[in-house]
Amino acid sequence: MKLVFTLAIQTLLGVSMNRSPVAAASECENKSTKVKLGMSIMKPPAGDNPCAGKKPAAGGGFDNKPCYPTDGTVPAGPQAGANVSKDYKGSMEYNGTEPILEAYFNDGLCPVNVHWHLGAEHLSDGQFDAEGHGPSDIEHRRLAAGKERKGNLCHHYKEDDSKFTEHYEWKHCLGMEVGQTYEVHWPHSKAGACGTPNQYQSPFYDGVFCRDGILSLDILPKLVGVQAQIFTIVNDESYYYPDLFRGMIVDGEMGKDMAVYVGSTTGTSRDNETCSAYSPITWQVDRTCHMISASSFDRMCGEMKSQRDDMSEDLHAHGSRKVVADMLAADNLSNTQHTP
Repeated sequence: MKLVFTLAIQTLLGVSMNRSPVAAASECENKSTKVKLGMSIMKPPAGDNPCAGKKPAAGGGFDNKPCYPTDGTVPAGPQAGANVSKDYKGSMEYNGTEPILEAYFNDGLCPVNVHWHLGAEHLSDGQFDAEGHGPSDIEHRRLAAGKERKGNLCHHYKEDDSKFTEHYEWKHCLGMEVGQTYEVHWPHSKAGACGTPNQYQSPFYDGVFCRDGILSLDILPKLVGVQAQIFTIVNDESYYYPDLFRGMIVDGEMGKDMAVYVGSTTGTSRDNETCSAYSPITWQVDRTCHMISASSFDRMCGEMKSQRDDMSEDLHAHGSRKVVADMLAADNLSNTQHTP
């Protein structure tokens, strides 16, 4: 009877009589990894999207504008991404509504999108800056092909360490590179379709402006904010995090040293001559560059594919805006720490 019972248990667990428990455990681990990386993509039932088309139309007051107008028009507000190094202070005097220092959900904001930029749009001395490193051969091909502008780089990359160079078979994200630096943004809004199948939107502006009658320019930093976290991608499962989709990671050193300031939206349509009119909004930026597994990113892209709104335009890295000049950066950079 004992032998029969043992055989039955082994059959249920998938353990063969001629395999050791170590081998069986290894197979279970491999199966778990396959489930984790090979997630099936399913969407919610089709339905109306109240956020579609909510991005302000051209001519509606949010078009890019000269950073230093000479025609007497109102200049743009403080810009992003800024230098977030400790003790940095921008030169633009800011006397408006202060940014949110605590976690956004405490103020009723929810994430409405996730996207990322090639390299870091922000600057943090010794963490992601002009002295950082990455896969240079890929960089040369990228420049020659006229690809997206690359921002600052982290300092983790080592060409003789396989976790920075070993190929990863991407299943959901597009155009990603192991060893590369990416800055991830999670735009949050109090006017988002929070807690509904329409919460996540592309473009993110649709999510930010989704519900009418909530946003006010007078207190905009209390209503709209962005989380930013900078990563180097590694092909190493010991750096796996299961939920990069819903917001920045707060764990150990992640989220421990945060820079907070008021700025604007970013992207390569803006620089230090052409500024964003989407200002002022809160920015919460992790000053430290972290390593994260390629599979973490790929799982996030799988989650994006499973949203009701089509997020395919955000499955690849966007170009990085140049770090804003001192005179376009607000003088209110402050520090905070997020805790689990």
